[in-house]
Parts: sequence; C-alpha cells; structure tokens
Amino acid sequence: MDLLNTLVDKGLRRELPTRDEALAVLATSDDELLDVVAAAGKVRRHWFGRRVKLNYLVNLKSGLCPEDCSYCSQRLGSKADILKYTWLKPDEASQAAAAGVAGGAKRVCLVASGRGPTDRDVDRVSKTIETIKEQNEGVEVCACLGLLSEGQAERLRAAGADAYNHNLNTSEGTYGEITTTHTYADRVDTVQQAQAAGLSACSGLIAGMGESDEDLVDVVFSLRALDPDSVPVNFLIPFEGTPLAKEWNLTPQRCLRILAMVRFVCPDVEVRIAGGREVHLRTMQPLALHLANSIFLGDYLTSEGQAGKADLEMIADAGFEVEGTDTVTLPEHRAAEGCGSHEGGGCTAPGGPGAAEASVPDARTDLVAVRRRGAGTDLAPNA
Repeated sequence: MDLLNTLVDKGLRRELPTRDEALAVLATSDDELLDVVAAAGKVRRHWFGRRVKLNYLVNLKSGLCPEDCSYCSQRLGSKADILKYTWLKPDEASQAAAAGVAGGAKRVCLVASGRGPTDRDVDRVSKTIETIKEQNEGVEVCACLGLLSEGQAERLRAAGADAYNHNLNTSEGTYGEITTTHTYADRVDTVQQAQAAGLSACSGLIAGMGESDEDLVDVVFSLRALDPDSVPVNFLIPFEGTPLAKEWNLTPQRCLRILAMVRFVCPDVEVRIAGGREVHLRTMQPLALHLANSIFLGDYLTSEGQAGKADLEMIADAGFEVEGTDTVTLPEHRAAEGCGSHEGGGCTAPGGPGAAEASVPDARTDLVAVRRRGAGTDLAPNA
C-alpha cells in the first residue's frame, strides 16, 4: 500500500505526515489492519527496538475532585463506587511504588486528584519523591498533580522528579464539551511549565469519548507540536456513575488503528498504552506492543488492570523484552537534548469512516472492575 510505505519512510526520517495521511490510517479497513500494524511496527522497532518500558501508577489521593471532567470516575458529582482517600504518607506511597518496581516497573507515576496542587501539596509530594528515590535505586518518578502554578514545576524537579504528566485528552475544538472547569489552554500551559523546568513532559489523549477521526488527528498533531517525550494513549473506561458511562465506541481494531496513527505522527517518542487497554484491546493486546513501546503494569488509578505477571508473560510471548533501568528509553537524538531519559534530564468515540465502524460494539461492562486493592487499602497491589 503506497500510503503505508510513505508513512514508514516519513517515520524513519521523523517527518510529520499530512493530516490526510493520518486520517487515512484511521479509515483503513479490517482487511488492511495487519498491514497497518506491520508498517507502524517498522517505525517503532527503528527507534525503540523490541524494548517495552513498564510504568506503575500510585494514586496518592483518590476521589473528591472539584473538576468536572466527564470521563473521570473521580470528578465532581461522580457516582462511581471508587476508593476515596486523602493523601498517602511518603512511606505508604514508597511501599506502593516498591511493589511496582519489584514487578519490573522502571517508572513510578505519582497521581493525585484535584485541580492542581497547593504549595503545601508540592511539599508533601516532594517528600514522597525523595523517599521513593532513596528506597528504590534507579527508579524514574513522574508526577501528575493537575494544573501547576508558577514555580511548582521547579520545586518538583529539585525534589528529584524526572517527569510531569498532564494530558491534552481531546482536541482543542471539542475540549469544552468534555470539561468546563478549566480550559485546553490551561493544560498546554502546564505541560510547557514542566518542560521549562527541565522535567520530561508526558502528555497524551483519551480515545472513545465520542470524538471524530478529525478530533483524534487534531489532538495528536497538537501533541506533536507540543513535543512531549512520552504520549500515553488512554481508551475510555466508561465508569457507571459518570456522564460517559454509555460511550462504548471502541473495537480492538479501532484501538490498533489509533495507536498506529499516533506512532506515525510521533515516531520517536515513548508511546504508552495506558488506561483501558484490557477493556478495549482485550485479546489483541499483544499486537499493540508492535505499535507502542511502553505500558502500565498492573492496576490503574481507580480501575483494575491485568495482573502484572500476565503482562510480563504477554511481553515475553510476543517476542519483546522489558526495558531495564540501565537503558535510556528515548533515541539518542532526543536524550541528547536533555529530555526523556533517567540520566539526561528525566522523563500518563464514534467510529470514523473506517469500514469496521459500521456498528456500535457491545458494551463490556463485565471488564470494568473498580480497584479495591493496593494504594489506599490494606490489600496487596496487583503488580
């Protein structure tokens, strides 16, 4: 297929595809799917080999968020029956992080619900970062605390944070339909603050919220322009008790096309399969490893994920290997610019026109399990 040959050539040169080319990837048929995966896989292997980076989430503070993000089980007014607790103590957070590190995670992502941290919150998280770094040699730490105020990114960096996550989530044009308590521009500003402070920027999207193909391409092109080192691709988990509980728009094939499009547009960044992979990719998860070079291990913030042991077996069975702490994640040209490596400056829809999207997929509510273990509970984590 001429389109795929063109996209592979551009990906190997770090050249931006056209919008029409990106849209064409999303419009490919199921008969062409393996060709799309193979083509994007060439780009992935060129920049990242067969390495898979493992990341582990620690939810420092769960629920009771004042923001109204429609996709989130922790949002204002959410009736989702999730765990709710206030800040974990530094030792509690470090203990949770250690479980992920023991399972093979190279990066620990510290997440707290809320609009953004107070200065006191930054002090608290800084102590947590320092504790984790002292007790887990070589681990990368990424903070995800919401919108940052002036000077907070610098303080997190000084405490030892390697990265900061703040997702764009959806296109600028439709952002107001998803969230009204802050703006798309607020999110861009926070990512840029993190970059200016020397933190590796992590920013991605959520697919499956009712967006069009054009919206998906818009947000991925915006991410390319923002130039984060890692791009997490989340697939909406339609929690009961949230406004998007009925949005079951994704098929495994659709998810693979989205991941391929992201890889073609962002060829040399860490593309991470994030929340929702078990719910929407299901038995097709191993194919997604040919597109993304990073996944989360175990559970997510408020939902359960695949068992960590099953993740490790999947990676090995698919012919990939877990990336070690002694390996710099990003290609040399990016790491040399001081971004995206532990050593060099640090580093979380209705179908489009594709033939596979003619019918709405069946809701798989049986696959949505609220997290009841790990951080904030007395039960062992799923790492």
